[in-house]
Amino acid sequence: MTKPVAEADLRASDADRDRIAEILREALAEGRLDAEEHAERIDAVYRAKTLGELEPMVRDLPAPGRTASPRTAAEAHAGPVPDQSLVAVFSASTRKGRWRVPGRINAVAIFGSVEIDLTEALFPQQQVLINVTAIFGSVEIRVPENLTLRSSGSGVLGSFEVATNDAVEPDAPVVQVNGYAVLGSVEARPKRGAWVRDLIGKLRDDRQQLRDQLREDRRDRHAARRAERYDRHDRFRKDD
Repeated sequence: MTKPVAEADLRASDADRDRIAEILREALAEGRLDAEEHAERIDAVYRAKTLGELEPMVRDLPAPGRTASPRTAAEAHAGPVPDQSLVAVFSASTRKGRWRVPGRINAVAIFGSVEIDLTEALFPQQQVLINVTAIFGSVEIRVPENLTLRSSGSGVLGSFEVATNDAVEPDAPVVQVNGYAVLGSVEARPKRGAWVRDLIGKLRDDRQQLRDQLREDRRDRHAARRAERYDRHDRFRKDD
């Protein structure tokens, strides 16, 4: 009786490799992998021969059940983002670049400084609450200019300045800044020229570029395999 082959030992198909590559592409777009890590894993994916060799490529990525499904990975990435805290005590804390903004951010600066830059961020939800406390410290917040910025705070021998802004689009993200500054400062204002829509378009362009690169790599691999088969066939004919 033939012993059944373990799932990890099953030969991987091109479709299996492409599904794993899709998860890696999403991870790169989300900032979970940098360009170098993505390139290394993609190379390993297309050299993998079994399903067991593919699984480690996405083991540390948030795909529930570790299933290599683009839809599943997208659902995982669309989940809620945990609250985040930035604390600076006689130090500095910064959050900027491309990142997924949670529904609540707590910023505390005590004899230190906190910088929160949302100008390149992704907004999974519409409402964002930022609670700030500045005691002999400073909190600086920058947002895209086409979202709504509101505040409810006060300064005690300090300054609490928020340049409130109302977005034209009714479904634009809303950032609410609450808190207080004691002998410190809180400043929040839009950054001119930074638009949420531009960032979404940039992300879409990055994904399309990656998709095109994957297609090109797939064509090159198929062409190399055909050339190898033809070469092997020619050698067999010469040997005969």
